[in-house]
Amino acid sequence: METMTGLRRTNACGSLSKRDVGNEVVLCGWAGRRRDHGGLIFVDMRDRAGIAQVVFSPDIDATAFKKAESIRNEYVLCVRGIVRLRSVDAINSNIASGEIEVEGLELRILNSAKTPPFYIQDNIDCDEQLRLKYRYLDLRRPEMQECFRLRHKVTMAMRKFLDQNEFYELETPILCKSTPEGARDYLVPSRVQPGKFFALPQSPQVFKQLFMVAGMERYYQIARCFRDEDLRADRQPEFTQLDIEMSFIDQEQILEMMEKLTAYIFKETMNVEVSTPFRRMSYFEAMNKYGSDKPDMRFEMPLVDISECVNGSDFKVYNDVIAGGGVVKCINVKGYADIPRRELDGLVDYIRQYGAKGMTWMNYAEGGIRSAITKFFSEEIIAKITETVQAEPNDAVLIIAGDLNIVNTALGALRLEMAKRRNLIDDNMLNFLWVVDFPMFEYDSENKRYAAMHHMFTSPKESDLQYLDSDPARIMANAYDLVLNGCELGGGSIRIYNRDIQNKVFNAVGMTDEQAYEKFGYMLDAFEYGAPPHGGIAFGLDRMIMLMAKRSSIRDVIAFPKTQSATDLMLNCPADVDPKQLRELYIKSTTVKSDKQ
Repeated sequence: METMTGLRRTNACGSLSKRDVGNEVVLCGWAGRRRDHGGLIFVDMRDRAGIAQVVFSPDIDATAFKKAESIRNEYVLCVRGIVRLRSVDAINSNIASGEIEVEGLELRILNSAKTPPFYIQDNIDCDEQLRLKYRYLDLRRPEMQECFRLRHKVTMAMRKFLDQNEFYELETPILCKSTPEGARDYLVPSRVQPGKFFALPQSPQVFKQLFMVAGMERYYQIARCFRDEDLRADRQPEFTQLDIEMSFIDQEQILEMMEKLTAYIFKETMNVEVSTPFRRMSYFEAMNKYGSDKPDMRFEMPLVDISECVNGSDFKVYNDVIAGGGVVKCINVKGYADIPRRELDGLVDYIRQYGAKGMTWMNYAEGGIRSAITKFFSEEIIAKITETVQAEPNDAVLIIAGDLNIVNTALGALRLEMAKRRNLIDDNMLNFLWVVDFPMFEYDSENKRYAAMHHMFTSPKESDLQYLDSDPARIMANAYDLVLNGCELGGGSIRIYNRDIQNKVFNAVGMTDEQAYEKFGYMLDAFEYGAPPHGGIAFGLDRMIMLMAKRSSIRDVIAFPKTQSATDLMLNCPADVDPKQLRELYIKSTTVKSDKQ
């Protein structure tokens, strides 16, 4: 292979324009399409900035033309040439440099390449596992390069804004203590202390609070986090978050600062104006009206409670549900009275995955209401339902009855599914929402105890402190989530900074004082040395980039992600290790055969 001796790259392929016409340039990059037109060879040369067309002619340089005949896709090239205007009928409007081309004077083939397992271009029809196995090739594709350009711009904007607002960028440990609450920890065995383990941090939560005790006042970190949990499109075993903490503030100040940060990021990176303040909604309103603690507010279609309308009708199913403390709720899908019966049957199966037992419906067709349940209702009841759900001709009212939590969750999922099918969601809209006033605890029926809804360091509302010992279910938290287009972008809270209150919260989730001190003694001790009031938030950076780039999975915006089974297909790991390594760590595996000394 040739070298670049005597040549120095002067321009990026994708940055060339009419301003460069007549200039001599040196380009470096990869060969995309190569077209041999007999007397001319055209090569689309690509780098991270984009594409430039290079033309080789034997009349210009016979040596360069001869070399160009051997070029294949993904060969690494260095080209010296003159920038020329294309003829009007040859302008390529699909690329930024489409008005010009480079007349090749000298060609060096810096490296050859095997035929890639998939095309290095956008919108490829390729199995994701193959893309992940050859991730270094997948990342060459322009749309992937754009994702990571955006990611870089976002992190730079974050740093600039936070620096201007007097935050320190501080690092926290990667090897820390296991605190098995919430997701499972990834454990790291200690070689020098046999039988003991570090844990990888699920978040820097404890450390950033200790920074506040240490008097740092304003901290941030673009932090790596690790959670051993079941995966889906927006989860990975390792991920990145923007972690923020501030002292001497209240909830209003944090929300205002984060709105300014969010607006700054979108303006700086996408030139999009984000209006503030963001809408706010209580957790209970979100759940009862939209069936989700992260509702997508780009469309309405609220959940409507019709329990009072149907109570006492001749429909025994509804009466039994209401008598048992349940509810009857519905959504009104506007203009969809002609929904096919097979689709309705499919929706019944769809909601069952959320715990609902069934679904009924009332279709307001032109010839009257089509429904199997209206025969159990008087005209007065039907009129009440119609008025309550604001039903009009051609509307479809979909009804679920049962336990309140199950109905809200199932109907919330159905609301989102119907919006997708009816094309009610504007993909270009950015709808930000603060969800506030969360319950402090939720009851864990499996373990027969309360668990923190956010985390155990979230402070209760001051007016509810009296219930910490007697009735944890009544307590509301100083917690808040930022939602964008139905996805949780970040979450945070005002923290506990008093040892007695923190101990009571530990007790409320089933920890004894001894257990709490064993796990968090260092933090409880720190609270006795003048801890200031403080609070913060963490944004999921991967999720933010995913939404900004309009991708469907955070795997598209993480450089080297894992699969949904937490496997790295490129590195082929997790993998077996040498038994000698296990012995050094004092670990015995039931799946690894021990080698003989």
